[in-house]
Amino acid sequence: MTSPVRRRLLQLAGAVPAAMLAAPAIARTPPVIRFGVASAGVGDPPRITAGTMAVVQSGRYLEDEFRRDGIKVEWVFFKGEGPAVNEALANRQLDFSTQGGLPAIVGRAVGLDTRAVFVSGSRANTFVLVPVKSPVKSVRELRGKRIAFHKGTATQLAANRILGLHGLNERDVRVLNLDPAAAQAALQAGDLDAIFGTINVLRLREAGVARLIFSTVGTPAATSPAQVLVSQDFAGRYPELTQRVVTALVRAARWTSDEAHREALFSMWSRSGSISAAMYREEYAGIRMAERHAPHFDPFVVSRMQQSVADAYRFKLIRRTFDVAAWTDRRYLDAAVRNLGLQQHWPQFDADGRRIPAAGRV
Repeated sequence: MTSPVRRRLLQLAGAVPAAMLAAPAIARTPPVIRFGVASAGVGDPPRITAGTMAVVQSGRYLEDEFRRDGIKVEWVFFKGEGPAVNEALANRQLDFSTQGGLPAIVGRAVGLDTRAVFVSGSRANTFVLVPVKSPVKSVRELRGKRIAFHKGTATQLAANRILGLHGLNERDVRVLNLDPAAAQAALQAGDLDAIFGTINVLRLREAGVARLIFSTVGTPAATSPAQVLVSQDFAGRYPELTQRVVTALVRAARWTSDEAHREALFSMWSRSGSISAAMYREEYAGIRMAERHAPHFDPFVVSRMQQSVADAYRFKLIRRTFDVAAWTDRRYLDAAVRNLGLQQHWPQFDADGRRIPAAGRV
């Protein structure tokens, strides 16, 4: 995210009327809970395409939870992805949001008062593709080449990490700031030498127009977690509602992580987007659903969050670091897991991605 955008976020946060800041800690039930999604979604109305949050939305977990209270749930999608979500949070237009690593980190670093309350994805992979007829066979060969990713998003941080693994940085390549759809179109048009992206870019490989030269699959330390954030203003006003939101998310995570639902999930996700069920089978080959859709902040997720903050600072994507522990509020998640009797439901992993025996869990 560029410095002007950072300044704009601070201006937005500072422009909140004093009357709002002086609101009581506990207020009456709100008419709507606003949930931001850092993507354009698909369809009309837009849908989340994959992961636990797709199950939350399609299964109407939140709507069912709050129907008896007369509280509506509003899903707000942002084509501008994470940076646009940050601006909405700064303007107090959202109560919760889904955020990948870098946008959430940038928001927190510039003063957005959010808390991470739920892990919506523990190991998001990044893929690097080149045109199918390109002579490039490795990331190292991209020096001086035209590459694209959407700046300010989780992919920018992932791209910097991947370049670093191969002895490069952003200054060694020609970066075009394009959203995912524009980047894929540019690659097909011959205007790019490579694109960095999530599993969605693999559809170009399936179409025979691009070739995969690198992925973080099998390299846990190169993956990134995604979180659900709550505005601290909302959590302070409505702690009981915040708890109910997180509990509903945990119920959805339980369903998503059930191995019996594996094929049903692949089928649902493929119907919602451009990724085929076969591609999801490839992505999850040898991986149990509970490993990828655990909602808790285990040592692996926390270490990746801490490393993400450090890397964002090292790559000059943020101007200051912050304490991840102070940003993470586990109270709601711990209560939900305990009340639903799911303490042993999900595996946990240490900071290096190795499974922790049940007897050694905290």
